[in-house]
Amino acid sequence: MHDHDHSATDHNQDSHASLGRRDLLRSAVVLGIGAAGATIAAPAVAAPAVVGPVGTAPARVGEPSQSLAPDPEAPADAPPGAQAGVEVAAPVIASCGTWGAAAPRGTIEPVSTNPNKILIHHTASANVTDYSQAAGYQIARDIQQWHFDNGWVDTGQHLTLSRGGYVMEGRRGSLARLQSGSGTVVGAHAPGQNSQAIGIENQGTYTSATPPAQLWSRLVELCAYICDQYGIAPTQIYGHRDYTATACPGDVLYSMLPQLRSEVAAALAGSSWSVIVDNTSSGFAAGGSWLTSSYSAERYGASYRYATPAEVSDLATFSATIPSNGSYRVEAWFPGIAGYNTSTPFIVYTGTGSSTIRVDQSTGGGAWLSLGTYAMTAGTRTVVAVSRWTQGTAYVIADAIRITRL
Repeated sequence: MHDHDHSATDHNQDSHASLGRRDLLRSAVVLGIGAAGATIAAPAVAAPAVVGPVGTAPARVGEPSQSLAPDPEAPADAPPGAQAGVEVAAPVIASCGTWGAAAPRGTIEPVSTNPNKILIHHTASANVTDYSQAAGYQIARDIQQWHFDNGWVDTGQHLTLSRGGYVMEGRRGSLARLQSGSGTVVGAHAPGQNSQAIGIENQGTYTSATPPAQLWSRLVELCAYICDQYGIAPTQIYGHRDYTATACPGDVLYSMLPQLRSEVAAALAGSSWSVIVDNTSSGFAAGGSWLTSSYSAERYGASYRYATPAEVSDLATFSATIPSNGSYRVEAWFPGIAGYNTSTPFIVYTGTGSSTIRVDQSTGGGAWLSLGTYAMTAGTRTVVAVSRWTQGTAYVIADAIRITRL
């Protein structure tokens, strides 16, 4: 049944929203976003390591050629990642003007009543490994153009979430109303629900793949903020397929909705807080000596950083916002490969001091390794740093860290 509250242009197309929207979103590959599951072969090596360009593997003596077949999907233990407290902190959301949206091609109708649910979508486009802000803004522009091509007045969904965890306003006017917690605009993302549900598009195809950790943690944070602003219960988070005959948001993401509701509820109750900072996250920083590789399948996300040891102050740093004074567990993720450093210095900053933990990165990779539990003070700062100041010539690795309030 049609939602008669939206614009005439959207109304003419909305009865075909499921098919037309999916077909247009799948054109991401044609528009140059890239194909998922591409394979890049690493060169065979029979000589001492030579550091290659960004994105190539740090080769080691005697190591055979192997497929780099990117597996950009994060481990299944995607964290809550939401801000704790009675009032949920607003995530950074790029407005239409910030990501470069074109002007709407018709009238966008406002709704004075608050939405009563959240609908989760996936874009059914390629699972790209470019997690940058620029890539996030590009997918937002692409979606708007696809929806223009579909005859709609503007982007159909209210919010867009990239695989790198960047949130963008979708349909113009959505952000201002969300921030005020009063009303919304009629979308074009699910017939019958366009004036009642906030639609969130998650970049990628999740029929058999798991969302990247940075997307998942930001989705929890975003849903908690929406629920807090509009007074929506976490139990009112649904998948597109709950209201439309469609495979969206994919079998895997749909199966994760109970987890999403649970983690959003925990975030709203202030009983859970955890965040992952990957080497592609905005909270990561490193100098030019830290090169990028996707060599090891034990990496977290699409890539990791590596550098040669040197007696210099040249840190790879992971910054985060600690929400409150308390006890926090700090963990590190890295690929553990024979030939990587056996004594890599990890420095944990608590806000009142620091501790250095040396980690053997030649083994035990591809999992979260505890660096200890620390009493931390609230604030935004560097929480973990990886140092190059160690012995030998084997690479030190900076990949991802996880911070969890206990």
